[in-house]
Amino acid sequence: MTDGLPLPRRYTAIVAISFGTALLVIDGGIATVALPTIARDLGVDNSAAVLVVTIYQLVLVMTLLPFANLGDRIGHRRLYQYGQILFTIATILCFFAKSLPFLLTVRAVQALGAAAALSVSSAMLRATYPEKQLGRGMGINAVVVSSAIAFAPTLGGLILGVAPWPWVFAAAAPFGLVSLLLGRALPEPVPRDQPFDMLGAVLCAGFFGLVIAGLESGVHGDSPVVSAAIVAAGAAIGWVFVRRSLGDPHPILPVDLLGSRVIALSVIGAFVSFVASMTLMLTLPFRLQQQFGFSPGEVGAMIAPWPLTTLFVAPIAGALSDRYPAGALGGIGMAISVTGLTLMAFLPADPTYFDVAWRMSLCGMGSGLFLSPNARLIIGSAPIHRAAAAGGLISTNRLLGQTIGATLVATLLAAGLGNGPVPALAAAGMAAIAGLCSIARLNPAIRNPRTEEIDAP
Repeated sequence: MTDGLPLPRRYTAIVAISFGTALLVIDGGIATVALPTIARDLGVDNSAAVLVVTIYQLVLVMTLLPFANLGDRIGHRRLYQYGQILFTIATILCFFAKSLPFLLTVRAVQALGAAAALSVSSAMLRATYPEKQLGRGMGINAVVVSSAIAFAPTLGGLILGVAPWPWVFAAAAPFGLVSLLLGRALPEPVPRDQPFDMLGAVLCAGFFGLVIAGLESGVHGDSPVVSAAIVAAGAAIGWVFVRRSLGDPHPILPVDLLGSRVIALSVIGAFVSFVASMTLMLTLPFRLQQQFGFSPGEVGAMIAPWPLTTLFVAPIAGALSDRYPAGALGGIGMAISVTGLTLMAFLPADPTYFDVAWRMSLCGMGSGLFLSPNARLIIGSAPIHRAAAAGGLISTNRLLGQTIGATLVATLLAAGLGNGPVPALAAAGMAAIAGLCSIARLNPAIRNPRTEEIDAP
């Protein structure tokens, strides 16, 4: 097997993946700064407006792992480009949304396309870069993600300053077109002769969908008994799903990878860190606009220092992860994040842009030191033939953390706690847990890959 793509094709493939990733990240995050405006214009509560983010995350979580399994069957590049086409079409349709139900429906379709592309993007990165440059490649990908995250709220704020909110959803479509035009340089599709596990896909979607829908039902004031019953039904389906996956040589849920303590700790730490970041990011626009009176454009500029700082830190952290333990890098990163998040909880009574910006920059520095080495460790610890499964696990874990974070935000907003220090303090506590998971990987018995091999089929 070739160790990465040859030059100069590798560079073209990197650009194609970068533009595709930017498309998914920008359109997935650009709605955040627009939520207060959407809530006001559509005449819905703030907690209901958060559904614009939650429905997107929910569909992604339900379908990422099944799509990763499908990608192994039909070829990663083919599924990636099919997903981009669907995502681009749905993104354009978001422009025509004039009601919350229509917007939620189109966002769900948009998420299907995003899930297809994201489920195999990490596998294509591993096939693009030589093994010795994988950490650097994950760092570059983190730069793209961070740049897109930074660009999204700023762009959203600028658009809201001159145009109605539906325009924010059409902003990323050009990125998809560029990625599709360069798509021939991506690694060749290598389909495998294995059946698609349709029953497993249904169980996966039912498990995640019912548990999260039940939690959302409880947040939005439905019957506690009904909400608990929905969660219990999802948990029962999840038990069947996990038990079934244990005996499957090509499971949709990669339980064999989770058997590695290094991967398991990395997944847990990343999950908690994503819940923490989403908790702050979704509540901050409400706090800055409604409590302190900043405009949407100012809010976008205040959020940007987090991803912009990650933009500079992530490639350095990715390169360092090829030489130094990811556990040490992640532990330092989360210690910095805890400091930044705690300081965000205690903003001055009349904060300036600088008061918010340098605190957000601290948070971004911590995230950059943690996430890039963490993703490199998960991908690098998995066998090459399980790269798509490991990539699907990373993406599912990220979206599950963000979805739970969005649900937590809706709960805090419904309880009247979303505009104060509580969300930032909760995020700081979760970042501390992520740091402990990272430091635990420094234990020689855990980090030594010879102590826990993942058998190839």
